[in-house]
Amino acid sequence: MRKNIVAGNWKMNNDLAETEMFLVDLKKQVFPEDVAVMVAPPFTSLHHTFNSLREHPVTIAAQNMHQSNEGAFTGEVSAKMLKSVGVSTVILGHSERRAFFNEDGSLLAEKVNTALENKMTLIFCIGEELADRKAENHFSLINRQLSEGLFHISEAAWENVIIAYEPVWAIGTGETASPEQAQEMHQYIRKLINENYNETIAKKVSILYGGSVKPDNAAEIFGQADVDGGLIGGASLKVASFMKIVNAF
Repeated sequence: MRKNIVAGNWKMNNDLAETEMFLVDLKKQVFPEDVAVMVAPPFTSLHHTFNSLREHPVTIAAQNMHQSNEGAFTGEVSAKMLKSVGVSTVILGHSERRAFFNEDGSLLAEKVNTALENKMTLIFCIGEELADRKAENHFSLINRQLSEGLFHISEAAWENVIIAYEPVWAIGTGETASPEQAQEMHQYIRKLINENYNETIAKKVSILYGGSVKPDNAAEIFGQADVDGGLIGGASLKVASFMKIVNAF
């Protein structure tokens, strides 16, 4: 059975003091047993967040990592470093990394390999720009992003993979793919996994939706057959709104 997952991607928000205020409130919450909850703070707050939530059912994720295990890469963070501070989950391929930091399929394939070699769980992000959808290229683009970045891994490696579909035109814009659009793409992604691997893997992998998910639309989106939760941006920065989404199943 697939996991229901809600992961909060804080992006470049919340310094250490703001993080602590968030965590104090988060630790007062009651978490549903059938939802895996994750938060992805900035690098500077990862260890503090891990220590603070040790006794709580929340997974700590990193927002990115370098493809090398070590070396002269000023400003970068390795899988080994993440694991040393208690973090074994990482977001890879977010549209902002692709757009602002020129991360392409070949680089992401390297990062995927490194994450898996270090026994990390990865949330692999894919999604189309508005121009791609208007040109009706969105399905072929998603196919290419998966083929270049993820479809080289072994069948066994899928145990450590979560996919997040985030239409770029809906991230932080207030626009949201309709529940039907989300379901259509999630179903297509599952079809591609089936074609490239097998039905067992396709049915088992969790596929999250991201893109302006809010408390008032989460239940309808999560109610779609192939949507297994969300990768949440802005609405994850406040405990009240984040928990409403966590409880939206």
